[in-house]
Amino acid sequence: MKTALKTTLKKRTLKKWTLILLGTGAVLLVPWMVVLALTLPGSTEVRHWSVAWIGLDVLMATGCAATALLGLRADPRARLTAAATATTAVLDAWFDVTTSPSGGDLMMALGCAVVETALAGACVAMALSEPQKSAAQQKSAEHKGVTPTKPSPAP
Repeated sequence: MKTALKTTLKKRTLKKWTLILLGTGAVLLVPWMVVLALTLPGSTEVRHWSVAWIGLDVLMATGCAATALLGLRADPRARLTAAATATTAVLDAWFDVTTSPSGGDLMMALGCAVVETALAGACVAMALSEPQKSAAQQKSAEHKGVTPTKPSPAP
């Protein structure tokens, strides 16, 4: 019993320190953003531009595929890939819009951003949804006469 309590306390302590470090990182990023705003050039020449953009789209397509495959299997990890894919879609939309010249290119970027934002919204909805049970899990629960319950929220 004591080892289970120690393990629980260690996990809580680790989680607490992880959250403290994340909060500290957020605070430290503010002055860094000021430095970047004051020192970055207004424009620059970029090598491997197409590789960067294609890589971002490959990452987004991979996230969509992984989320779909895991979701169809009722694998709870689909919620994690959905969250990562939502983030990638928002980043893609942001960089599409902020790096496009005005005119037709910007209009096309805004159109893409609408689609990517919709994808991000769908992924966020999936990431926040309750995990589904696979057909085998549902049959097993029905066979045992177990009534499905909602999982309690994580602390």
